[in-house]
Amino acid sequence: MTAVKLAEGEWVVVCDGAKALILENIGDTKFPNLKILSVREQDDPPTRELGAERPGRVHASNGSAHSSVEQTDWHDRAEEQFLHKIVTDLEAHIEHGKIRDLTIVAPPRALGMMRAHYNHALKEILRHEIAHDYVKKPVNEIEKLLTT
Repeated sequence: MTAVKLAEGEWVVVCDGAKALILENIGDTKFPNLKILSVREQDDPPTRELGAERPGRVHASNGSAHSSVEQTDWHDRAEEQFLHKIVTDLEAHIEHGKIRDLTIVAPPRALGMMRAHYNHALKEILRHEIAHDYVKKPVNEIEKLLTT
């Protein structure tokens, strides 16, 4: 990965489908210093514990054929709702002038889910999207991975 130059005051969101670290660079471009603004987590139970019933069955309108309906992936849905909430909160901070520059670090799948919800204002200030899973790493290691 190429080193990222983080602007002074730039927000860095490091997340996956169940946890998000909201960081701010309180240093400068040459010597970044990421400070935790917020940590958000949601329970991450397996899909089997989230669904209520077995998948349904569909019967053909003529004849005796029938088949099952694919079960909803509740885990996937919970991840998408969590990531959508992160994007919505970022957009509110942008609207209130709290964020001027933004970098988002997330696994590729999570980035795709988030991208679907970006508004114009967020796209305007988004400086970097980094497709890596750093959310379980300590902040000083995240800082090193991003800037070296």
